[in-house]
Amino acid sequence: MEAVQAPVPHDTAGAGNVRPPGIRRRTRNGQARRTSAFPPLRGLLPLAGLLVIWQLVGSENSPYLPSPSTWIDGIGALWSRGRLWPAAVQTLSTFAIALGVSTVLGALLGLVVGASAKADRALGPTLEFARAMPPAAVVPIATLLIGYDTTMKVAVVTFAAMWSVLLNTRTGVRSLDPVLLDMARSLRLGPIERSRKCVLPALLPSIFLGVRVAAPVALVITLLVEIVTRVDGVGALMATAQRSYLAGQVFGLILVAGLFSFLINGLVSVLQGFAFRNRPVG
Repeated sequence: MEAVQAPVPHDTAGAGNVRPPGIRRRTRNGQARRTSAFPPLRGLLPLAGLLVIWQLVGSENSPYLPSPSTWIDGIGALWSRGRLWPAAVQTLSTFAIALGVSTVLGALLGLVVGASAKADRALGPTLEFARAMPPAAVVPIATLLIGYDTTMKVAVVTFAAMWSVLLNTRTGVRSLDPVLLDMARSLRLGPIERSRKCVLPALLPSIFLGVRVAAPVALVITLLVEIVTRVDGVGALMATAQRSYLAGQVFGLILVAGLFSFLINGLVSVLQGFAFRNRPVG
């Protein structure tokens, strides 16, 4: 018997009928299920083609647009001096901590303002004001209050990345099916059991949607803070290379940052597929 594709479920965060990237359909016992999958590498083919053309028509002596072969030389020089790996660890650890904190904080605040109209009215203006502040403007305040260290980077990145999680969680709470909450009350579930068995599973699509938006924002802001403050990381290496007119190193570090972004997006897709592995597609 041929498997019948079920319709894609409606996104609780208001994004429409969109199937999350990295999640494919398969049939098990006649029922479509979600599976985790890393984004296909064929998406990098246009970039690879552009780099090949750049290498063929570019010049290694160009001070502004050096050929990609000089990028490899620049990255190799940083690696041989033992500077690239520690910087990459600093950047990725800051990103991971900040994304985790922003996810938890954004989900909790979104749950509060979404579930309580009074809390939404009380906190709404303050949250909208804070959300409108550019992350670059927060850096001087954070350095004055915290100092030039990793904690300052985590604080700024968390502040910039939490808003997409907060807004999507708030929308998800307001979109919860009343029948789900009535069922929890009928079963006499306590607050913890109701949150764990009913509310949190229903909000996971909204939270993951916010995380998918927050992840690239967190990486970009991490690099921005490192460039501005020269705190250890890939961004600090990028700023140093730029001030020394080492264009090959700058482009090479930009390529490294792009690879970080690709791997992070793939990891989020895999985690999303793993979290929804037991959920039918339709």
